[in-house]
Amino acid sequence: MVKVRLLFISSLLLLFAISLIVRLADLQIVQHESLLAKSEKQSQGTLKTHFGRGTIFDRNGNELATNLEVESVFVVPQEVRDRKYTSRVLASVLNRNYDRVYKEVSSKKQFTWIKRKVPADEIMHLKKSTLSGVHFRSEQKRFYPKRELAANVIGFVGTDDLGLAGIEHTFQEKLKGVVYSQSIEQDGKGRKIQALSNLSRSSLGNYDLMLTLDEVIQFTAEHHLKKQVDKYKADSGMAVVMDPYSGEIYAMANVPQFNPNNFNAFPEETWKNNAVVSSYEPGSIFKPIVAAAAIDTGIARPDEEFFCENGSFKVGKNKIGEAENHKFGFLTMKEIIAKSSNIGVIKIAQKLGKNSFYEYIQKFGFGEKSGVRLPGVSSGLLRKRGGWTDYSLASISFGHEIAVTPLQMVAALSAIANGGTLMEPHITKALMRDGKIVKQIKPKKIRRVISKKTSQQMMEILKFVVKNGTGKNAAVEGFDVAGKTGTAQKFITRTQSYSKTEFVSSFIGYAPADAPRLVILVMIDNPKGVHWGSVVAAPVFREIAKKSLRYLNVPSSEERVFILDRA
Repeated sequence: MVKVRLLFISSLLLLFAISLIVRLADLQIVQHESLLAKSEKQSQGTLKTHFGRGTIFDRNGNELATNLEVESVFVVPQEVRDRKYTSRVLASVLNRNYDRVYKEVSSKKQFTWIKRKVPADEIMHLKKSTLSGVHFRSEQKRFYPKRELAANVIGFVGTDDLGLAGIEHTFQEKLKGVVYSQSIEQDGKGRKIQALSNLSRSSLGNYDLMLTLDEVIQFTAEHHLKKQVDKYKADSGMAVVMDPYSGEIYAMANVPQFNPNNFNAFPEETWKNNAVVSSYEPGSIFKPIVAAAAIDTGIARPDEEFFCENGSFKVGKNKIGEAENHKFGFLTMKEIIAKSSNIGVIKIAQKLGKNSFYEYIQKFGFGEKSGVRLPGVSSGLLRKRGGWTDYSLASISFGHEIAVTPLQMVAALSAIANGGTLMEPHITKALMRDGKIVKQIKPKKIRRVISKKTSQQMMEILKFVVKNGTGKNAAVEGFDVAGKTGTAQKFITRTQSYSKTEFVSSFIGYAPADAPRLVILVMIDNPKGVHWGSVVAAPVFREIAKKSLRYLNVPSSEERVFILDRA
């Protein structure tokens, strides 16, 4: 009898379990879509709010990008009592199109944003109006307290705090902060049954970022670059300041500038960071690469003489002359670089040979991306050596038929300045959280390019350029400067020829020459009137170097002698 009862009870439990499984299968599989649709009808939607995007600092902890507390306006259409009146007020206060606002207020959407991140005076006016169905949500708006300063490097974010350019884009995953999501629910009659609660500020999960930029050096570079671009009515200008030993970038300036707080008010062309995304034929600032390769291979000495053909030299069917119609006879390599002789540097390149020249160009980092953590980095243009002609060897020797980015050029000269090692340029110094460094970005050596002895010999040659050659306008009182001028004719794609009226004027150098702290490149695109790099670009180098060396407390030559004497 007991066995019968147990069997009966077990059968009932089994039937119950089977019916439960069937019911769950019916709900979760058979009726899944219809039940989901019913569930969604009870929800007015999801509000997403962004909080706590990481702060961006310069190397000394000065804020370059931070956040401001603001409010956004949205409407729950089912709650609006007078759609026309509400639309008129919203359109007037928020400076929006009435028809568009009315369409949003009258929509069947569960909720709709009217305007995000609204100025405080507009919010105050709307709150006084006490419009039914109009709600406010606290959010954070990205704010750039230094306005145009380093804008092309830092970039900007969109309405949803998504990094759209620069560092903001590259480090989006580290800087993005927290996104809060919250649903508004309603009953079957469309009445709201869950109130919106305020969201607290949080920075959980995101990082702050410290850059290698120094806001003082950045401002100095931008200020003097802009003055010269304006003076010569140039199309644009760039300046890069880097530590040759660590690869840390102290400044990366672009002109024209834009304000990232209101980036849409500026042409998209101004958003580009031309120091890394654009490439140019460098002109004569490329000549030190030829000289360094020739000395390093041992095929030529700084005091070796080359006949410069009295100003006219034929390579194949092409006739090559000197700038300003100079007519040079015999010049040493040192004098060739100082006087910027095209024919002289061709003679050096011909002695070096196509294969060795190509290998050194690659070793100096041309034709490959620099490795800096910024969006859109260009590798420039270096044709394979198999595509070179005899004229290509000549043309590339004085900076034509090759395209380089300004940052590639700075990295290459840094290798000459620092004793022969190519360093990877970098713009980020550390990741931080709660004011503490959690990851330090260390300098990275790429490869040895030239010997220390070659580096020393090149330093003497480039000092001679500034003291006795085309670079006199780059001289800084109290410091030895090593550098090179450049004036490159622009290649016009439309005509497939070099312009006789458009040039890129440049100067690249380092100081102090015998113990370099800074490598500085200045490039000014299409100056009007005067176009020589010695006149247009060299003075900008001088001002940036003079003020930056003093700011960094780098002792002058006299001060160093005094310190040594006291020791």
